[in-house]
Amino acid sequence: MSKIVIGLVGETGSGKDTVAHYLKRRYDVQLLRFSQPLKKTLDLFFAKSSKKDQSWLYSVFKERFGEDVLHQGVRRYVEQHDGIMCVNGMRMMKDLEFIRSFKNNYVIYVTADQEVRWKRVVGRGEKSDDKQTLEEFKKFEATAETEKDIPLIGAKADFKITNNGSMDELLWQVDDVMKIILKKKQELDTLEGEC
Repeated sequence: MSKIVIGLVGETGSGKDTVAHYLKRRYDVQLLRFSQPLKKTLDLFFAKSSKKDQSWLYSVFKERFGEDVLHQGVRRYVEQHDGIMCVNGMRMMKDLEFIRSFKNNYVIYVTADQEVRWKRVVGRGEKSDDKQTLEEFKKFEATAETEKDIPLIGAKADFKITNNGSMDELLWQVDDVMKIILKKKQELDTLEGEC
């Protein structure tokens, strides 16, 4: 069976996690996250961690173990599995290079207007810094190392999903993207079957 790797990128509050969970539920896509090792490490010490904490820990890991420390673990997992895998949480240009290193890959950019995203983040309150003002939210996005490349990656994505509307509108866009990806997978599986 052929393997397809989907890279999922989007700003905080854009809806990329909603898209990832929908891909798993509706299309049986396997989910991975670049940030999972960071979050698991922080969870050992804190009930709630912040985006700033994850950004800081990534900087420490990168300095100690090298630029590709998170990629190494994700690559091992991808190489051991077939089917469609979605790597959620692309944040750096190196993440884009990593996804593009797989033979059959797609990048999906999920985005929304900044104020819409801020309202979602404040409303969900998942992380310790989710109760920030719009100005603080804008400043963090403009200055944090983990946020600055997201629009650049988005500009190089194969698909762009704009999530300013309803949940149904978001999922319809995902379905449209998956029609294309599933068609490609079917073609790849047919080619493999002929070999």
